[in-house]
Amino acid sequence: MFSYNMIESPSFTINIKTIDKIFNIFSNIIDKKQNWILNIIFLDPDSIQNLNKNYRWIDKTTDVLSFHYFNNFSNIKSDEVAWEIIMSEEKIKSQGIEFWLWEEKEFYKLLIHSVLHILWYDHEKDDDYIIMSKLEKTIWQEVFEK
Repeated sequence: MFSYNMIESPSFTINIKTIDKIFNIFSNIIDKKQNWILNIIFLDPDSIQNLNKNYRWIDKTTDVLSFHYFNNFSNIKSDEVAWEIIMSEEKIKSQGIEFWLWEEKEFYKLLIHSVLHILWYDHEKDDDYIIMSKLEKTIWQEVFEK
């Protein structure tokens, strides 16, 4: 299981035990090394739009961006920051209302999705989408429906 730093907590409630449970489930069901540090960062819409434009060439705001700093994770030390998840608090709040999850569960949904991206899962192709969606659903059910 990897550790994380929450860089500036959002204005809505986040349960640290739920985050820990999510990360524990990742370590139990995904057979990839996960002992590095992950930063979780909340930014304003303009800042996240700027990152989206510079790194994905999409000039609009988004809910979350995932970054990994190594192409080969085999030599990373457990005390190194290997990943960052950049989240838009504003988008989390609006999507939480839109999808009837509210902000806290929308945060967890995006966290699960982002960590899967960091662990090299994607949804660009139909087959990849099916695999990633199944993992998202499995993790969600383990956390919230058991």
